[in-house]
Amino acid sequence: MKERVDGKPTREILPIITRHPSPATGQIILGVDPSLRGTGFGIIQLAKPFPQTLAHDTISCPTTWERSRCLLKISQTLCQAIEKYRPTVCVIEGLFYAQNLQTALIMGEARGAALAAIAEFGIEIFEIAPRKVKQAIVGYGAAQKSAVAKMVQRLLNLSKPPAPDAADALALALTHARENSRFNLTPLKKI
Repeated sequence: MKERVDGKPTREILPIITRHPSPATGQIILGVDPSLRGTGFGIIQLAKPFPQTLAHDTISCPTTWERSRCLLKISQTLCQAIEKYRPTVCVIEGLFYAQNLQTALIMGEARGAALAAIAEFGIEIFEIAPRKVKQAIVGYGAAQKSAVAKMVQRLLNLSKPPAPDAADALALALTHARENSRFNLTPLKKI
């Protein structure tokens, strides 16, 4: 009672809205858009006035290749990119609902190959839903791939739009950077 009268707080006062720590300038983010025949990846480094693109590409596999060979190429290519650029965090496209079960299984295999390669390096992995990425980048959750590519080009100050799968991967990285720098009431989904 004496402490209360003297004006000392009896309990800790917690803020109503907590802010996630803003990503440090210089942080390197890897975005991955998994697919068996065309896995896109993009690597950005946070900087001012806009993030810098370190690399972006599509891991293409011919239709004549068997699945195991494609999965190996996805894994190896991502490992090489990680070794070269040393990202501190990875963002991968979240699962979506596919009407074709076979397509969903194949997409899951490609996603698994990418996740295993990334996890091997001990990098934190986050997942963002495709519609949320499109909403954050274009402002419309059902935007076309070409619209995403054009906005990514503008946001990263690129000379030309990146390939569609690479643009999606860069969009994932940009969305993660934006979500981490805002007042965010819902935590990002960590894998």
